[in-house]
Amino acid sequence: MNILGIGSHPDDLEIGCGGTLAKYVKMGHKVFMCHIANGDMGHAEIMPDALRKIRFEEARRAAGILGAEHISLDVGDTHLESSDKVVRDKLVEVVRYAKADLIITHNPDDYMRDHMEASRFAYDVSFCTTLPHILTESPFMKTFPPVYYMDTLAGIGFEPTEYVDITDEIETKLEALNCHESQVKWMLEHDKIDFLDFVRTCNKFRGLQCSVPYAEGFRQYAGWPHFRTQRMLP
Repeated sequence: MNILGIGSHPDDLEIGCGGTLAKYVKMGHKVFMCHIANGDMGHAEIMPDALRKIRFEEARRAAGILGAEHISLDVGDTHLESSDKVVRDKLVEVVRYAKADLIITHNPDDYMRDHMEASRFAYDVSFCTTLPHILTESPFMKTFPPVYYMDTLAGIGFEPTEYVDITDEIETKLEALNCHESQVKWMLEHDKIDFLDFVRTCNKFRGLQCSVPYAEGFRQYAGWPHFRTQRMLP
């Protein structure tokens, strides 16, 4: 299968589904990681233009550790608008380029607007990618890729309906997340938050819910005709 993660910011997919993406790669599937925003507002001291370049490289290295292909749409933080047809069509091209059999994205109800808009984008393009009169470089697709929502930060307001055992992938996930030094270091030094431990704890909690050491939780979008009879998660 071809798996496409659509995240808002450069580190969002690593946090929410990095272990699952690594597991897909180990199983022989092709994985693409696309972040719509460039993360240029994610620091109080590093200026946006410089941070944009830093976070692109951090995301590229993290994707390499997970074994995924990295794609950035380079939209400025806080500028995500799911009604933006230009960005939507760029994302349609990403889905078609990836020939996505499955899309993983943010929960529609999350703690910040960029995340919610990225989720709406992903939902929209899962349909639009089948429309032949939306012209992109890659040809239109004939079936709707199923959409899965990944966990929220700290799992707040999210009730998984499916779990993926990432016990064998947790260290790879955290290694990829640690590539985002501009975020991890800043939170540790200035907010006193050990974000790697934070994410490990969240995955341990999800693991407790499904009787494994570490897990990631997901919920499938329930609209017709996105469902498949087979299990799509690893």
